[in-house]
This record gives sequence, C-alpha cells and structure tokens, in this order.
Amino acid sequence: MLSVKGKVSHPVKGNGYTVTHEGEPVLLPGVGGITYNVKVGDNCMKWVGDHVEPGVSIKLDEEKDNNALNILACIGNKAIVRTGDAKGAEGFVTGKHGGIEHVLIYFDDETLEKLNIGDEILIKSIGQGLAIEEMPEVKVMNLDPELLEKMNLKFDGELLEVPVVAEIPAELMGSGLGAYTAARGDYDLTTADPEVLCQYGLENLRFGDLVALLDTDNSYGRCFKKGAVSIGVVVHSNCVIAGHGPGITTIFTSAKGKIRPVRFEKANIAYYMGVRDF
Repeated sequence: MLSVKGKVSHPVKGNGYTVTHEGEPVLLPGVGGITYNVKVGDNCMKWVGDHVEPGVSIKLDEEKDNNALNILACIGNKAIVRTGDAKGAEGFVTGKHGGIEHVLIYFDDETLEKLNIGDEILIKSIGQGLAIEEMPEVKVMNLDPELLEKMNLKFDGELLEVPVVAEIPAELMGSGLGAYTAARGDYDLTTADPEVLCQYGLENLRFGDLVALLDTDNSYGRCFKKGAVSIGVVVHSNCVIAGHGPGITTIFTSAKGKIRPVRFEKANIAYYMGVRDF
C-alpha cells in the first residue's frame, strides 16, 4: 500500500465546441472538476454532456507524478481529503480516464459541498500486481483487493466466473485501442449506432457497471483477440465524438478466455462498496 495524491482539477473545455459523429457542433459540459449531480450508479447514457466524469476528478500538473497517480490508483482504493473545508472526509476511487489522465473519486453529498478546486486528495493505493493464484491465466489490474473480495467471484477449476451487467462485442470498442498498457486510463464503447446498443442491452449502462468485453485482450495493451475475454468498469459517460462513448477501465483480462461472464443486475461498484442498493 502506497500513498499517491492529486488535486481536484478544474473542468477542461479545450476550444469550446465539439463536433458530434453526425457533424453537429455542440457546446457541452464535460470532464474535470466537482460534478455534483452525477454519481457512480447513475445511468451514464442520458446526460447532456460529453465524457462526463462522476463525482470528483483529480490530477497533478507534474507529468511524472501524475503518471504514478494514474497507474497506482486502483478502483475501490480509499481516498482521503487532506486540505480545505472537507479535510478528513473519505471516499473511494471509481475509475481512471485516459487521455485527460484523471482519477475519479466518489464522495458523499456533504463532502462535495465542502470541496474546492485545488484541494488535495490522498489515495491509499493498492492493487497493481494483484494476482489470483489459482488462475495464472487471468491478469488482474486497477482493482483494490478488498473490492475484489466483495465481488463474489467463483472458480470452477477451469474458469473464473465474474458477475457483469452486459457483454460487449469487440467491434463496439473504440477510442483507447492500441494503448501500450491497460494499467491506466480506459477505452470507449462506441455509441454511434443506437440499434446495436439496444441489441446488446447497452442503452441503460450505469457508471460503475461491470461489463464483459468479448474477444478483447488487455494483457499488454488493448487489442482484438478471438476468444479472449476482459472485464471492465464503466467510468465516464457517453460521448458525442465519433469512436467514443462510455469509458471502461479494465480490471480482469484473459488472453485464453479463462473468464466466464455471469449476468447479475447489481454488478456495479456502487453496490459492492455499499453506497447504492439498486
């Protein structure tokens, strides 16, 4: 267990307008800052926004320090406010957003009201290097070991059974493909075809949902591989840009397909962490 920290980031807007996959310029709220009304467990598909990050987004200005924050912080890690009016309040990591390189954190409403941009958040990072000894062909990453224990995983001697709310075919995965590691950031379910989303039951995904990514190997980056299976957590909202959509941070992957997804409607980190009941 190792300390890492970040500061509550300011929202990021670039040049303002974003062009949708249908060619329409739009001006929408997006990443960064303190998001008061969007929480882990909420539907991630229906917000007026683009790449919306639930809860609190943190980052560091120094690239090397921010790299350590993004790699070492794991979903489920305890987060503690160290400065400002909310000093001492505790929450937990809900995801990591690549590209913008934010770590995302859940805090309750009382804490959100006291936080300020620039407040320092310390994370007790633990999880990178985690392994399931009975399953050497399943790689684990970005996951706190205490959260893993809450997931009711089962091992039948050959396959690891993991609860998920949905299964996503590889052809729907987009932005973030080809990254050299899945031990940071996320990659996106693409959402330009609403009929296909309905076909696979993806139109009502929630922040924090566990999903199975079929025919995808995230062992040493993100790529298509027939028969491989990865499991990820939905970390940010739907997006309007071509090739983008809800972001998914990897927590398990098996190049040899040693993971069996099992449907469970409450397979969401908000449920496992005790902040939502569904």
